[in-house]
Amino acid sequence: MKDIRFNISLYIIVPVIFAGIAILSIIVTYNTTTYYLAKSMAPLWPVVMWGVVLIAFTLICGLLIVKFLIDPVKRFVRKTKALEVVRSLPVPSVPNRVDDDMGKFAMVFDQVTELLSKVEARQLFPRIVGQSKAMRGVLNQIVKVAPEETTVLLIGETGTGKELIAQNIHRHSNRQDKPFVAINCAAIPEGLLESELFGYEKGAFTGAGSKKPGKFELADGGTLFLDEIGDMPLNTQAKVLRAIEENTIERVGAVKPIKINVRFIAATNRNLDKMVASDLFRQDLFYRLNVFSIMLPPLRNRREDIPLLADKLLNEMGKPMHVSSETLQLLMNHDWPGNVRELKNVLESSTVLSENDTITPSTLPFAFSRAVTGDLRANPDPEAPLPSLSSKGPENNFALDERIKKFERGLIVDALIQTEGVQVKAAALLGIKERSLWHRIKKYNIKIADFKR
Repeated sequence: MKDIRFNISLYIIVPVIFAGIAILSIIVTYNTTTYYLAKSMAPLWPVVMWGVVLIAFTLICGLLIVKFLIDPVKRFVRKTKALEVVRSLPVPSVPNRVDDDMGKFAMVFDQVTELLSKVEARQLFPRIVGQSKAMRGVLNQIVKVAPEETTVLLIGETGTGKELIAQNIHRHSNRQDKPFVAINCAAIPEGLLESELFGYEKGAFTGAGSKKPGKFELADGGTLFLDEIGDMPLNTQAKVLRAIEENTIERVGAVKPIKINVRFIAATNRNLDKMVASDLFRQDLFYRLNVFSIMLPPLRNRREDIPLLADKLLNEMGKPMHVSSETLQLLMNHDWPGNVRELKNVLESSTVLSENDTITPSTLPFAFSRAVTGDLRANPDPEAPLPSLSSKGPENNFALDERIKKFERGLIVDALIQTEGVQVKAAALLGIKERSLWHRIKKYNIKIADFKR
């Protein structure tokens, strides 16, 4: 016999049940009242009895719904909270959160969602280190825009990994089997950029002994990444705009246009809006490129990624080394104006100076240590007197509040590293209560999960 089943949403079943109870109660009450009035009898007691039966029936229905719907949720929350990986996650800060059952359910669901989003980021983008919320937001944008044919503009400081993001957009697009061609517009002299982009015919200029295809042709069917687009000369911008709009190019010295099918991704570390206002960048090209823009966060806005980045960079260098907790504290306190590229250079320099398999503060470049800790920490002469607080001038400004915050954050990070993210042990190590530590972790936006082994 064929098993026929219909799947109906709970959003329909539960309201229908209670609506049916209400309709049934109205019908029975009306018929009972009409019957007793027709017999010239008072309908009070029959209606009261029916009300008691209705209340009991509604109560039983409510209990059944709780048992079959809420109990599984409670079991899930109870088992989830018992997992160490979930206990290590910070409690989401929700304004006006109520600590009842539903509030606790919502908190656990938020923690599980946070954990799953990190797992998804690692699986979809294994080459990108991005466990912070800022980077996961970027990865979500990549997932949305990659399958489309939309032109993408990547905006971010130097060293934030714009080319890596462009490669991942290509890798998750429908053009992943086609070429990915990158060109740095700032690295090529102005006179050669046009021939590099569009190619040239034999004899087009002195030294052109044979024809050469340009980057547009090489990327045909795939993706062309125009890095540092803000450094492109204005006359070349006009030709690039025409190529984007008409999907055709002309080699230098050629008379016949060539049809191309290319997806464009551009990147810049400049403020193109201001450049357009100053007539340093074509407005029409800016609007053509700025279809879907992605802002890449600087490293100082995602400090929780630094421990993972350090491990990944050391592995890529082929150096079986690890970073001491004191060094990691210094790395996380730095503002990193050069972003990931600067971090890589600092680690590479430290591996050269290190005499064992541990990177310690003493192996960090002197210029880096001075930039992180200031003259107080990086003074090469320990006997030299400290600057006087009464000294005037911006170079002797102590910025006391900022230094205290950095020092306190560094102590908390150091304690969490030593205790592998166990907050109870870290609080005992710091000599404060666990609740006080939790408030400070929340204040400094420290991610506990980054310290777990």
